[in-house]
Amino acid sequence: MRLYIGIDLGSTNVKAGAYDGHFRCVASVSEAVSYDRKNGVEIELSGFWELFTSLMRRLTQTKAVKEGQIAGIGFTGQAETLVVLDKEGKPLMNAISWMDERSKNECGELEALLPPDECKRVTGQKAVLATWPATKILWLKRNHKELFENAAYYMLLKDYLVYRLTGRMLADCSIATFSFYFDIYNKCYWDKMLDILEITKDQLPPLAEPCTKVGTLTEEASELTGLPQDAVVNLGTLDHFAGMIGMGNTEPGIISLSTGTVMALAALASGAEAGRRSGIAMHYGFIPDTYVMLPVAESGGISLEWFKNTCMTQMDYDTLNRELEGREGLGEIVFLPYLVGTNAPEFDTNTKGIFYGLRSEHDAVDMAKAVMEGVAFVLRKNCDAIREAGIPIRFIYATGGAARSKVWCQLQADITGLPIVVLQEKEAACLGAAIAAAVAMGDCESYQKAAEMARIEGGRYEPKKSERLEVNYRKFCALYQFMTEMEDGLAAADY
Repeated sequence: MRLYIGIDLGSTNVKAGAYDGHFRCVASVSEAVSYDRKNGVEIELSGFWELFTSLMRRLTQTKAVKEGQIAGIGFTGQAETLVVLDKEGKPLMNAISWMDERSKNECGELEALLPPDECKRVTGQKAVLATWPATKILWLKRNHKELFENAAYYMLLKDYLVYRLTGRMLADCSIATFSFYFDIYNKCYWDKMLDILEITKDQLPPLAEPCTKVGTLTEEASELTGLPQDAVVNLGTLDHFAGMIGMGNTEPGIISLSTGTVMALAALASGAEAGRRSGIAMHYGFIPDTYVMLPVAESGGISLEWFKNTCMTQMDYDTLNRELEGREGLGEIVFLPYLVGTNAPEFDTNTKGIFYGLRSEHDAVDMAKAVMEGVAFVLRKNCDAIREAGIPIRFIYATGGAARSKVWCQLQADITGLPIVVLQEKEAACLGAAIAAAVAMGDCESYQKAAEMARIEGGRYEPKKSERLEVNYRKFCALYQFMTEMEDGLAAADY
């Protein structure tokens, strides 16, 4: 039995699954990622490598994997975590996590040097964020001059793990998108940014298409992981994109929706021009010369989690959903879920959360439903922005915590006017990474064929027209407009 390993280097957990030729998971393992938070948010790389090798040994010792033949290994995972290496390829410091915000001042410096239109035209991104590795490199240059001068290579975490396994340095273009020094339309490093950072192309890995075969394992890596030395390692792609592969979202017209702590949408664009015209962040796709719209709203599942932890500590999510299923009416409450500002589609960090329309007859369950509706209204805003960019949408594949709630799925369908399809596969990114490995090796005809073999629907929610929800959506948009105008007016007032 030939097996394909999919590895997801997540921010919370590293996960790995072994899949057979029909892309059914025969074994899986997971391990929590630990962070050093003394000086920001960092990952100690020798400990991370030990976590990874231990996880691989656990997987290869499972009965199903021991009885099979590991043919290919595919990677996916977090994008922006920065690794700094010396001339021998050894880490000079801890990896700086994408969650680390030490480079906020450097964001302002880059904003002063680079017009927003130029940044979007080159990188596809709408904002200069502390998330981007470019800002972290600039921070190193400003604050750790000796380390900066000794840095021979800059890599991103997923590509670093591939390097540790194979000895080859490559940069996956879909991950390079998140560096802020990659020109996504010309598939090259951005010379202007490299000049600002005072680094050279020789300090960055050669660029490669996502899901490229890299090579087999080194003898040392094979011994440490228990993986066979002749297994073919695949460079893989971003976790959201691997999830698209695992779901079968490989052509325009479908949205992959993940509503966990944040809400992320992913849709293949019909071409580069659609991306250039839109106000949506664009990324180099997992298929050569394609582009993906990836609007992310931080006000996703965190909104319901915040409300439950604050106002409904005695009620679990299953009980809440049962309460909501049997409750009609009292739907006048509107909630703006901007507890941490908003990303797509507005990119307004000053936005606030609001409950509007509260009356004495309302209780916490009514407010929880308003929270769900508010998050679904943000989903609709982003779907409308994708449509306005010329990308038709036929339906949405849903995963994440919200996909387990029948009430929330039906609200998403009713508010967007799109069918919501929930898949049984809970680890779409791992599955997608394994599929990428198999397809690149020629063991499967296409991503679509593989996904069709693996895909099992766990529920389908057809949209129903609701005048109440339409009225609430209009209130939602008006409240957002009023709040931004009020905040702007207050900021401009001279007190």
